[in-house]
Amino acid sequence: ILIVMTLAVAISSLNLQHTCILKQKECQITCHSTRKYVKLLRRTSHSSFTTFLKADQDPQFIRLVQPSDFGNFTQPYSRLSVSAASNGELVREVLNSSQRMKLDTSDDSYFYTIPRIVTHVDEGFLAQLTKLYRERIAPGSSVLDLMSSWISHLPKDVKYGNVVGHGMNAVELSRNQQLDTFFVRDLNSSPGLAARDQTFDAVICCVSVQYLQYPEQIFQEIYRVLKPGGVCIVAFSNRLFYEKAVSAWRDGSGYSRVQLVKQYFGCVRGFTDPEVVTEVGTTPDKNLFASFMSMFKPSTSDPLYAVICYREFKP
Repeated sequence: ILIVMTLAVAISSLNLQHTCILKQKECQITCHSTRKYVKLLRRTSHSSFTTFLKADQDPQFIRLVQPSDFGNFTQPYSRLSVSAASNGELVREVLNSSQRMKLDTSDDSYFYTIPRIVTHVDEGFLAQLTKLYRERIAPGSSVLDLMSSWISHLPKDVKYGNVVGHGMNAVELSRNQQLDTFFVRDLNSSPGLAARDQTFDAVICCVSVQYLQYPEQIFQEIYRVLKPGGVCIVAFSNRLFYEKAVSAWRDGSGYSRVQLVKQYFGCVRGFTDPEVVTEVGTTPDKNLFASFMSMFKPSTSDPLYAVICYREFKP
């Protein structure tokens, strides 16, 4: 027994080095792990390896998580230093093909043909969200409201430099008095944003991220259009059009959905570490257990979950 234990400790303390192909480029991966295992899986659909590693949370590492382990969010994120990746590059896929599927497979443009001049969450949620926007988006900022509708929930007394809306229904967007301009585009059939590089100080997305079938490409686009130091705020609750949400989202919990959005940010190199906000105007609890339990506490209004990242650095 002593011999086996000694060997186990010695193996776990080794610095593990692996050379892999990532996006058809040679790159060296160096892993400094004092935890349990390294598992490499060659993915047949791409000329790359996907790596899942229980590793120390060193800030120099970026996150890579094996898609087949999706949903097991008690596992620590993998963090690997990949010299071939540059900021703004997509370093991995989060969802596999089955996780991108919707129950209603009809064209999304048909579903959004009829304008819906309603709010999909309650006043308590919206008040918290508006307060969060006030705290995180400075006056005079250029803002992209992604997957927007007839209202943007930005503070009405704050003057922004320019607010651009994106959505699926022109009638809804034309009713939005906070937008200076807007464009209509189905991001599931054409995953791109009609904006130049480094255009916006902030990108916001309210209760819509669950409908993205190719979130990796959209979050890469978000990075592209943000200015350095620009903020992206992705907010959601427990409400959704069930038949139009992707499989990976539909039956998840608040906690699992937060982790999923964190992975969306993490698959693009260059975003800061995600912040999670569930209450606005209170001091975040740095206790890991308390932060975890806050996602399960009962609420008299629709619960707010907001995942926040900045491009390259937080000002």
